[in-house]
Amino acid sequence: MTSAEEQLRLWLDNATDATVQTELQHLAHNGTAEQIEDAFYGYLSFGTAGLRGIMGAGTHRMNVYTVARATQGLANYLNEHFDSPSVAIARDCRHNGQAFVETTARVLAANRIRTYLYPDIAPTPALSFATRDLLCSAGICITASHNAAPYNGYKVYGSDGCQITSQAADEISAAIQNVDVFTGIKYMSFQEAVEQGLSSYIKDDTIDRYLNAIYDVCPRLQASEQSQPLHVVYTPLHGTGLKCVARMFEKLHIDKVTYVEKQDVPDGDFPTCPSPNPESKEALALGIETCKRVKADLLIATDPDADRCGIAVADGASYTLLSGNEVGVLLLDFLAACAQREQGDISHKVAVSTIVSTAMIDALAQHYGFSVKRVLTGFKYIGDVIADLEQQNRTRDFLLGFEESYGYLNGTYVRDKDAIDATMLICQMARHYKAKGMSLAAAMNHLYETYGYYFNKTVSFNFPGIEGIHKMSALMEDLRNNPPAMFGSAAVEQYIDYRNKIDGLPAANVIELRLSDQGKIIFRPSGTEPKVKAYLFVRASSKSAALDSVALLEQAVQQYVQPYFTD
Repeated sequence: MTSAEEQLRLWLDNATDATVQTELQHLAHNGTAEQIEDAFYGYLSFGTAGLRGIMGAGTHRMNVYTVARATQGLANYLNEHFDSPSVAIARDCRHNGQAFVETTARVLAANRIRTYLYPDIAPTPALSFATRDLLCSAGICITASHNAAPYNGYKVYGSDGCQITSQAADEISAAIQNVDVFTGIKYMSFQEAVEQGLSSYIKDDTIDRYLNAIYDVCPRLQASEQSQPLHVVYTPLHGTGLKCVARMFEKLHIDKVTYVEKQDVPDGDFPTCPSPNPESKEALALGIETCKRVKADLLIATDPDADRCGIAVADGASYTLLSGNEVGVLLLDFLAACAQREQGDISHKVAVSTIVSTAMIDALAQHYGFSVKRVLTGFKYIGDVIADLEQQNRTRDFLLGFEESYGYLNGTYVRDKDAIDATMLICQMARHYKAKGMSLAAAMNHLYETYGYYFNKTVSFNFPGIEGIHKMSALMEDLRNNPPAMFGSAAVEQYIDYRNKIDGLPAANVIELRLSDQGKIIFRPSGTEPKVKAYLFVRASSKSAALDSVALLEQAVQQYVQPYFTD
């Protein structure tokens, strides 16, 4: 009997949750050896993004037992580091979300830790805000962000409203590993937790303060710009964004909003978009159809937990999807121009982005005079920079933080990307350009013509299952130990291993290859999904040349990675 089969037998004998037990019985009687191994291949790893995985029975799945085990470990950590700790909890629209929230609250209450729960689904940034607003020791959001419907997750925040640090994640992970899933967890009934005052619901005024904090950092337009009529099509992609975004539209006095039918109702199956990701053309298809029908200025889409935001903009008779990098560049240019108009010298301003985001922002920084801070992938690192600015009493110097993966923030009221804030910024920016007779597509083209065609593309390579984990590791180790001399026709001129704490950054499993034609490639395993991402960077003097360079570089990367998928 394999260790996976032994774990299956242990769970069959001890799991009392009806849903989990049904799934275990099915796995025992109908599952293949590979399926059993995949479900019990150790426990889901706990890192700076918490837990994330496919829902189902098993140690390597998201279920009430793995959630409870993680919560017990977190409780042990909190009781060791805080006097009278408390935790804010939220969830998105995914299946089992409410069960995971109540399981979390029950375990924390049994450990005498008070919890504050959003009574309904809520955006992840609203959880970050509540953690700070309610002076909690930690925050937990039950979400798998933009992953497909089978996934759920357990994202942990520190008392600063930022995703936990690597040190905290390591300590919590160690505490979790010491918890036996069936004998080591304390429980209290949810009703008893409420009756004892250990669990209570977050009131509406917290959301009110959250939305007011966003509006407080709204760029102030000139009267001629603010009066521009704007027609926006919006979709929450079946997720949590609708209520908060609708209230933001009211604050902004948007003239006309059309909501995408079939996608404005929360649904954990995501029936109209199997990949509820605002960077996915398929996910935005219904929204673009709606835009064409009503002749809107732009489409705004937020992902299920409303921390990422994607847009499609009117471009003649059609609609063009802008990438995360393009929206980041547009927003940074817009905010810098607004700040310069109000303050003149903005050399004290700081923009923050990641090592895998476009180099075009460096050209903007040189033009306007602000500085750029580069961090590792993950918005928590941008949050760390905000915290440093706060300690220096320089929060007003924060201009914008953004990731190429569609995450944006221009305020310091939270420590995470915020699609509600991004929606506000995009609408104000669209009005600003409309007053100039320009669409956002035309504005982006103008920036390319001014600074050069900085084109980027992210290529993802999926490595599912246990075997995939080994292949991902082999790919990264080969890049590290035997880096290629060429990619296509370009020579690899510089090799950078971020495990060596480059530029003072924390060690990371990231490889950067700088090429002889001024292009570069960055390889990075995802921290939340079984995939390796390759980030491609080129710069050219024309759009056609940039497109050709990206295509050739992608072909070379595909050829390099392909052998890792063969036996």
